[in-house]
Amino acid sequence: MSTTETMGVMMAALASMRGAMLICGTTSDAGKSVLVAGLCRFLARQGVDVVPFKAQNMSNNSFVTLDGGEIGRAQAVQARAAFKEPSVRFNPVLLKPGSDRTSQVVVLGQAVGEVSALSYRERKQQLLGTVLSTLDDLRRDHEVVICEGAGSPAEINLRANDIANMGLAVHANLPVLVVGDIDRGGVFAHLFGTVAVLDAADQALISGFVVNKFRGDARLLEPGLHQLKALTGRPVLGVLPWREELWLDAEDSLSYNADGVIGRPLPPKRDWLRVAVVRLPRISNATDVEALACEPGVSVRFVTEPSRLADADLVVLPGSKATASDLAWLRDTGLAQAVQRFDGPVLGICGGFQMLAKHIEDDVESRYGTVEGLGLLDVDIRFQPRKTLATPSGTAWGEPVTGYEIHHGQVVRSAENPLIGDEGAQTDRVLGTHWHGLLENDAFRRRFLLWAAERAGRDFEPGEVSFQAAREAQLDLLGDLVADHLDTKAVIDLLERGAPAGLPFVPPGAPATAG
Repeated sequence: MSTTETMGVMMAALASMRGAMLICGTTSDAGKSVLVAGLCRFLARQGVDVVPFKAQNMSNNSFVTLDGGEIGRAQAVQARAAFKEPSVRFNPVLLKPGSDRTSQVVVLGQAVGEVSALSYRERKQQLLGTVLSTLDDLRRDHEVVICEGAGSPAEINLRANDIANMGLAVHANLPVLVVGDIDRGGVFAHLFGTVAVLDAADQALISGFVVNKFRGDARLLEPGLHQLKALTGRPVLGVLPWREELWLDAEDSLSYNADGVIGRPLPPKRDWLRVAVVRLPRISNATDVEALACEPGVSVRFVTEPSRLADADLVVLPGSKATASDLAWLRDTGLAQAVQRFDGPVLGICGGFQMLAKHIEDDVESRYGTVEGLGLLDVDIRFQPRKTLATPSGTAWGEPVTGYEIHHGQVVRSAENPLIGDEGAQTDRVLGTHWHGLLENDAFRRRFLLWAAERAGRDFEPGEVSFQAAREAQLDLLGDLVADHLDTKAVIDLLERGAPAGLPFVPPGAPATAG
């Protein structure tokens, strides 16, 4: 069949398609989120009504939907890849870790309490009904649903109560693609081993593999790809190349460079502006500072010890899911004293804003009671049981701005001037706001950078960057990678027909599990 005929067949299939599939990964940061986004953009560009879905996400990097709910930020980005407005239905269960042992549980956008790892294992079966009914609704209302797994399906210690990987796939009869990150090595062992530890019912849904982040000539992989198919009976449906540009909206900390640099800094027009972002143990919405890293001449780096502030021009305290305990960590590491002694501009966002206050009264999140803040803003904070979830708009420094709010802490006293309307606080060198996404407003971001450069004595000139255009360009690139390097006809066949019958069992397999 000619290329033209193949495209004609594929377009005819797209016109009548209805289906769903699950994208799993061999490890965290293997490429599940970006592949789902790429598939959503590819299919949406063909006119398919497609939406993303992640049954259960564990992340402090979240987003507020227009209907006032909270979802994982990755699902918000995937929704935009599909040209859809983010919805709580795209991520019905969100876990937000507040410590190594406890997480806040968000169901259909609203916080419903806290769980430990053990208590959540029991609660998951109660949530399975919510997950399945939400997925059923999406499949009824849209042509295609591209689901993203959580962690790895090979975590067989968690299989019995799984609602996000093979547990979801078995209940909803979803074909599964497994993506592996070749950049970290061992990808063939990861892909083979993922199948080989699963039981027969789970293996029957594993329909193929995708190799991600390959550098070099893909022909060098062909012997391994053929052997993997011979060993498992399942094809590799694509080898996606490494692309330096793919760094925006990272959900996993592994996505950032090892030395802490965010993004790929572009050369300055004049001086560099050096930004130090304190990497808190329970950092939330770290993507807030990615907009700064898009600007030429702005070097943004995560820091975890005081000496890194010595040559910084701007210090950012980002959001936190555990404000009081992260503030204690700041003091233990010496970073609190370094921030207090720093004589340049400081920006605090959400939890970081709260840390800059004089006093924090928290009987809700940490239950520490009243603790001393850093005292750089004459503000007092009190945590409230009800979480604020909002998508406000306003004016900051004469520029129209939008953002989103996710916080329990509220300002109960302020002697400072507000930053945005009556929100936030500012002095001549310290700014604080509860708004996430503020720096994504291009005009405000440029004014902010010029202000910071002037305070730091830098001859800095910002660019004309559109952050939204940069995000769209990345989503388009993901769609292009899927179109150019994935067997999209095979993907469409899986969406239409489900997992192929008769896929071979790969020994030794795991003991049979109850679906």
